[in-house]
Amino acid sequence: MGNNPKRAIGIFDSGIGGLTVVRELLKILPQEPIVYLGDTARVPYGNKSRETVLKFSTENVLFLLHHDVKLVIIACHTASSFALPFLERHFKHPILGVIEPGVEMALETTRSGRIGVIGTNATIGSGAYLHAFSRRNSKVKVFQARCPLFVPFVEEGYLSDPVTRQVASRYLNPLKAAGVDTLILGCTHYPLLKPMIARVMGPRITLIDSARQVALKTKEVLQSMGILSQPRNSSRPLRRFFVTDEPRHFESLSVRFLGRRVGDVAKVDVAKT
Repeated sequence: MGNNPKRAIGIFDSGIGGLTVVRELLKILPQEPIVYLGDTARVPYGNKSRETVLKFSTENVLFLLHHDVKLVIIACHTASSFALPFLERHFKHPILGVIEPGVEMALETTRSGRIGVIGTNATIGSGAYLHAFSRRNSKVKVFQARCPLFVPFVEEGYLSDPVTRQVASRYLNPLKAAGVDTLILGCTHYPLLKPMIARVMGPRITLIDSARQVALKTKEVLQSMGILSQPRNSSRPLRRFFVTDEPRHFESLSVRFLGRRVGDVAKVDVAKT
């Protein structure tokens, strides 16, 4: 059951965006060992069928469990929407997605009941956020916006470029016009654009960072299960990073996403785990 506090937290994403979740975990749970898997050979998941996403996600979880993790975080919105219920039924370990924690915080935060969600075409098209809100509170009004250029802007480092500001205004102005008072950043790339998004939306709109919320939820779950790692006085917790394709691109972008270089990154074939 993964009930040993010394075991690592396992995280998988279709690529590199999940490192923003790792970044928040390092702030909130610095004593926790971490095993991260980026399925970079098969990214993106958004244009894959539900059956394929289930297959990839299952292989990723099995890989992480092979590394003896105590909890799994799905740091991918597509996999969270398509695969989380299936994975929860088939594995005994706790598994968290990135959608529900953000929805919970948005419902706690909103004053007007008018909530915005931004995400990739795949995430918005899946309806995952609309379903998550309807399960909890059918009275809130949810307004969504597709922001397909945000991911390439982030990966190219255009975080404060005038072009990025112009595109952000075009994407976000309809949400401002709709009167939302809370906005969920529904992609793990988007926290890097938070300052830009905040400037466009204005000071009255509260931004909900899905990466931070899943890190906070992880702490809550580990505490409730009694499996939080205890702080170490000397040795640094183990952090291991794996990818399914050439590691160099992942390594080069890691500083931007994580705030530090990840060090050694190993290439693996999760289908053979």
